[in-house]
Amino acid sequence: MAPYIDRLEKICRERAHLCVGLDPHKNLVEKWGLDYDVKGAEKMARDTVAALSETVGVFKPQSAFFECFGPEGTMALKRVLEDIRQAGALSILDVKRGDIGSTMAAYANAYLSADAPLAADAITLSPYCGFEALRPALDLAKENDRGVYVLCRTSNPEGERLQRAQVEAGATVSDDIAAAAHAENIAAGTNYVGLVIGATKDSNVSLGDFAGSILAPGIGAQGGKISELDRLFGKAVNKVLPSSSRGILSAGPDADKLRAAVLEA
Repeated sequence: MAPYIDRLEKICRERAHLCVGLDPHKNLVEKWGLDYDVKGAEKMARDTVAALSETVGVFKPQSAFFECFGPEGTMALKRVLEDIRQAGALSILDVKRGDIGSTMAAYANAYLSADAPLAADAITLSPYCGFEALRPALDLAKENDRGVYVLCRTSNPEGERLQRAQVEAGATVSDDIAAAAHAENIAAGTNYVGLVIGATKDSNVSLGDFAGSILAPGIGAQGGKISELDRLFGKAVNKVLPSSSRGILSAGPDADKLRAAVLEA
């Protein structure tokens, strides 16, 4: 299997340079005319993949919206991930895992090992136990040509105090995370570590020569705009993978309207 960053760049050249989030919120599932249960959530996600399979190169299922239905939800998520693979697209499983030692290793095995039960092309990670605490996931992703996206600068107001705190003169926690991700990519010889930086406000993150993928959620319903990405990310904009969830899903269930929403984005 080719390195994650190579597969990502290839699929984005061939299809829309957009990540579609699969977040079956209760109000969206019901707006689609479905019952809000595990079957409704699964149908919404899988129908979206089917409708956009030739248009979109990257899908981001949000694990929580499946986990909330217990074991049946987990099995539904597994089928969604398989649909994404069958469509020739890439999956970024939004799980935001972050822990230490053997617990982090267990999380990594669940998503990043060669025979992972919920195998994804990439997953999201939270570095707030320390970037190096992510080592089991980093090493396993690198070993299996998968990717990770580390939370760096999120768009929620609650993250401001922590992420903008200074760790040293002129450098914030977000800057420190970006620098650690860059150093990891340099050491690995491949840009498998990406960053999550929200597309809804100025990130003010010192990215330097960071060459990994930047997942930028918040396009559409959260107020982020594709037209603002140049201003927000500057010279790093060519690394940005914009992500829209509700902005696309709210156009369903009609397949043509879903495709039109992607083209409009």
